[in-house]
Amino acid sequence: MKIFVKARHMEATESIREYVESKASKLERFYDNLQSVEITLDLEADHAVVEAVATAKRKSTFVATHREPDLYACVDHCLDKIEEQIRRHKDKVRDRQGPPHSESMGEGTP
Repeated sequence: MKIFVKARHMEATESIREYVESKASKLERFYDNLQSVEITLDLEADHAVVEAVATAKRKSTFVATHREPDLYACVDHCLDKIEEQIRRHKDKVRDRQGPPHSESMGEGTP
C-alpha cells in the first residue's frame, strides 16, 4: 500500500509525516485490498483540515474530511472515519456472499 502525505498552506514537519504514515499504515489490517492512501494536511485560519482518500481494488474509494484546531487529533478523527467506511464496505461485501457450501448442501439434503 502506498501512502502519500501532502501539505497545503503549511510546512509538514518530519514528525507529523511519520505520525500520519504510521496511522495510515494501520488501515491495511482492516482491508487487504487497499492500494493507496492520500492524506492532505491543510491550515485554514486557526483550524487544521485533514482530508484522506483511500483507494482500493475494484474502484472502491473512501473519502473523509475533518476540521479541528489540533492537527494530531484531526488526523486521528479523519482516519477513524476512513476506518469506519472500510469496515462498512467489508461488511457489505461479506453479506453479499452466500452461505458456505457445507451449510447449503449438508443439512437440507435427505
